Amino acid sequence: MAEITAAMVKELREATGLGMMECKKALTEADGDLKKAEELMRIKSGAKASKVAGRIAADGAVGVHIAADGKSGAMVEVNCETDFVGKDANFRAFVDAVAMAAAQNDVADVDGLAKSACPGAESISAAREGLVMKLGENISVRRFTRFAAKGRLVHYLHGSKIGVVVDVEGGDEQLGKDLAMHIAASKPICVDRTQVSEETIAKEREIYSAQAKESGKPENIIAKMVDGRIAKFLAEVTLLGQPFVKNPDETVEQLLKVKQAKVHTFQMYVVGEGIEKKKDDFVAEVMAQVGSK
Repeated sequence: MAEITAAMVKELREATGLGMMECKKALTEADGDLKKAEELMRIKSGAKASKVAGRIAADGAVGVHIAADGKSGAMVEVNCETDFVGKDANFRAFVDAVAMAAAQNDVADVDGLAKSACPGAESISAAREGLVMKLGENISVRRFTRFAAKGRLVHYLHGSKIGVVVDVEGGDEQLGKDLAMHIAASKPICVDRTQVSEETIAKEREIYSAQAKESGKPENIIAKMVDGRIAKFLAEVTLLGQPFVKNPDETVEQLLKVKQAKVHTFQMYVVGEGIEKKKDDFVAEVMAQVGSK
């Protein structure tokens, strides 16, 4: 049986908004598996889906470079070990250089990007190595996305930790900025319901069915309840189905119709999303050093 720590209980509480004892019980039942515990709690309490699987656990910054005509660009995530280095001017300049290189070079992966030219260095790889020597931390280019717009590219950076790029057609510049900010705040997973994977829908249907069966209602009523919950879920996770953050009385789809605009695609990066950050045990580290002498 896995040890259920206070930190695990705290994390599950923050993700679900439910009580400490409920969280501890669910974690015990799930043998310490955070995702399984969250699913158990959703079944028993009807809690909404949270971000347990994608919690922020690493430092660094998101960088964006868009061409002057708005037709091409790139977004990158560069990681470092601490928030202190993440705010360093040299690190931020490197992030901007990586974003520019990704936008201007037709590269397929991070290895290819590392070989691209970089201002003041032979390559992105060489610039990274120099920065590691200078700042004393491990620095890595984690991922990037290149864009070729059908409409025009608009971006929004929330500090340095969240970045959004939207390919929008029609409307004005302010609409594009508003849409990018909306995505950063509401975190849709795709543009519309046709883009939600069958696997995701099946998982939600399984959870909603388990919740509905606990009501004791007849099967035909349960089926309608589940269909209704799925429809609500699809509205919540798709950009077009969400209430617009600046005016919750209208959906993004309704806003776009009024503005005679269309969103072709979007991408959002959150620094450290899905990365487990190593938690160093300082006492154990010191004892290990003492024992080796």
